[in-house]
Amino acid sequence: MQRTALVTGASRGLGAVIARQLAAAGWAVAVNYRSGPEAAEGVVQAIRTGGGTAAAYAADVTEEDQVTELAERASRDLGPVLGLIANATGPQPPAPIEDLTWQIHLDQLRFFVKSPTLLVQAALPTMRQQHFGRVIMIGSDMVDRAKPHWSAYTAAKAAQHGLTRVWAQELGPDGITVNLVAPGWIPVERHAGSDQTAYRSAVPLGRIGTPNDVAGMVTHLASDAAGFVTGQRITVNGGHTVT
Repeated sequence: MQRTALVTGASRGLGAVIARQLAAAGWAVAVNYRSGPEAAEGVVQAIRTGGGTAAAYAADVTEEDQVTELAERASRDLGPVLGLIANATGPQPPAPIEDLTWQIHLDQLRFFVKSPTLLVQAALPTMRQQHFGRVIMIGSDMVDRAKPHWSAYTAAKAAQHGLTRVWAQELGPDGITVNLVAPGWIPVERHAGSDQTAYRSAVPLGRIGTPNDVAGMVTHLASDAAGFVTGQRITVNGGHTVT
């Protein structure tokens, strides 16, 4: 049976690389995007050129009706959705505490708490029926860095870790693993031209991470080889937060 992985926010950046690596590992991939269909179709074509199976699906993964329809369409077109990679994100504006509003908190929670909840609820009946599932959330090492002005983003990412632990306990009896991959700074297209010197100097491995570094961990956690790994937060940042 063909397993399908739904990767949110997969038209570019980290999500696009994750989608391609999962396809190379044998998953059919539902490439989700909210805008920019050309980029999403480019990811799909790259996967198909490499011999994989993929299709692109437009949906706002913070809206319940759209998430339900997304999961149904992907399962119908590609096969049962048994892998969820919650990668989609929105704007992440820093805000000093005197400017912090509840709306700023809510904007982050929509992507990092509400969206994963909707995605798991949409895929759960199929995962339970198959007694197999892989839920992988993309977190952040900002939870460890405690960087000033980033409290809303950091709080939402910390909440993701809490979801990971609770859901791993709750869904383990159904054969479903739940893990979180927490990257450091992984430059993608939107970081073009950024000065990486200071950050690189603080990384024990002496280099900036790449999307392939993160995608490799996601692909491992989605594999049968990681079937006994659940409830974990795995940091992929070259040791940047070791101390």
